[in-house]
Amino acid sequence: MIIPIGDVEYEILLNIIEAFVLQEGTEYGEQDVDLADKVQQVLTQLKSGEAFLVYSELHETVNIVAKEHLKLDETVD
Repeated sequence: MIIPIGDVEYEILLNIIEAFVLQEGTEYGEQDVDLADKVQQVLTQLKSGEAFLVYSELHETVNIVAKEHLKLDETVD
């Protein structure tokens, strides 16, 4: 289930993003990206619809998933 980011308190959203970034690591090739910058990048992706907050009822977890990795219903905008 997709969770609209507007339904999540800002501090909680930032904590979710930070946990996601730390799981993924923070090394991005030759140029290091600090945690705050990566959090802002993910926040921008969530706001633009490039990524979504997804709740798994099976695992009772929230994750961030890139749009291209989701199978969205064609009728949903």
